[in-house]
Amino acid sequence: MAATSTILQGGVTTPRGFRAAGISAGIKASGGLDLALLVSDAPARAAAVFTTNLAVAAPVIVSREHLARSGGTARAIIVNSGCANACTGDEGLQVARDMAAETARLVGCPVEQVLVASTGVIGVALPIAKIRIGLPIAFSAMGAGQGAQAAKAIMTTDPFPKESAAQIAIGGHDVAIGGMAKGSGMIEPMLATMLAFVTTDAAVPSPLLSRALRAAVDDTFNAITVDGECSTNDCVMLLANGASGVAVDETSYDAFVAGLTAVCRELALGIVRGGEGATKLVTVHVTGAASSDEARKCAKAIANSPLVKTAIHGGDPNWGRLIAVAGRAGVAFELARAAVVIGTTVLFEDGRPHDENAPQAAEYLKGTDLSVSVDLGAGRASSTVWTCDLSAEYVRINADYRT
Repeated sequence: MAATSTILQGGVTTPRGFRAAGISAGIKASGGLDLALLVSDAPARAAAVFTTNLAVAAPVIVSREHLARSGGTARAIIVNSGCANACTGDEGLQVARDMAAETARLVGCPVEQVLVASTGVIGVALPIAKIRIGLPIAFSAMGAGQGAQAAKAIMTTDPFPKESAAQIAIGGHDVAIGGMAKGSGMIEPMLATMLAFVTTDAAVPSPLLSRALRAAVDDTFNAITVDGECSTNDCVMLLANGASGVAVDETSYDAFVAGLTAVCRELALGIVRGGEGATKLVTVHVTGAASSDEARKCAKAIANSPLVKTAIHGGDPNWGRLIAVAGRAGVAFELARAAVVIGTTVLFEDGRPHDENAPQAAEYLKGTDLSVSVDLGAGRASSTVWTCDLSAEYVRINADYRT
């Protein structure tokens, strides 16, 4: 089938048959929005990827259980911010189960069709009484025009909400994909990143839905880093309710993945742009690698290097830091064939520095959307990841996070 896609303004309620709400339940001391509800009018096929951190939070445990018990079907997602409900023992696990049960009662669906997510401070008890009071208010506030409120309600240290949407034309029929995400610190996903929720009004069989999500996540959420930290609560959840009447099969799978990837990429880049203390979005290209895995490994090493990130923050075109990281990344590397390019300015090539180009690179680094490229001189594989600079503000935010 022929297929095209178009980026839209919108978020999780852009696809047909989804409603959302975002309210204040009093979980955050600031009184800000802290409880989000996302509901599909009909049972949706559901897929998710979760953190690989072994210090796993209660909502991740419950959501994994519910996906297994429901056979990958969901009607609702309940999300709170301001408290991670992680490392909270049996009591925290019961709170996550109660959140699902209360949501199921309001929505009128089996409890296993409710997924749960939380974000905030680790090791703090989540006040279920406040959620019991807030949930009916959120349920009453739900609407197809309330996706932006939900996107605000899942934020913690995020400086702005993250939303994205796209429309795909498959065989002359329109399918919408929308999403929202939160994340600002503790960003170095291994299967997902912080919290992201994506919806589509396409009908997608479970095997294709899971395959599509993993393909999209690998090139988006798994290709970003802010600080090299993997959270206890990371998840990306995808719901497909079929409200468009368009079914995705093998012939339209590539078009669906392209649209899904476009939405996820916008959300992922929003997370990096909103990284704690970030002032610059940095695209890291690694080429000349012996394999794709080695290219990704080196790109992540560069993107997570405090020396590289602080040099970029200070506008210092210190190519030596990039070469040093590439050389210690544990991948095939040939110094005599290596190269470093900042923007379009060559600073090191074939074993020889080009410091005469440093002023041009320094001027380029004054910008806010930057790229750095390293050629390993060891093959033909490549990888791209996104990161941000490291500022004193990052230290302040995390030094004061609990206090």
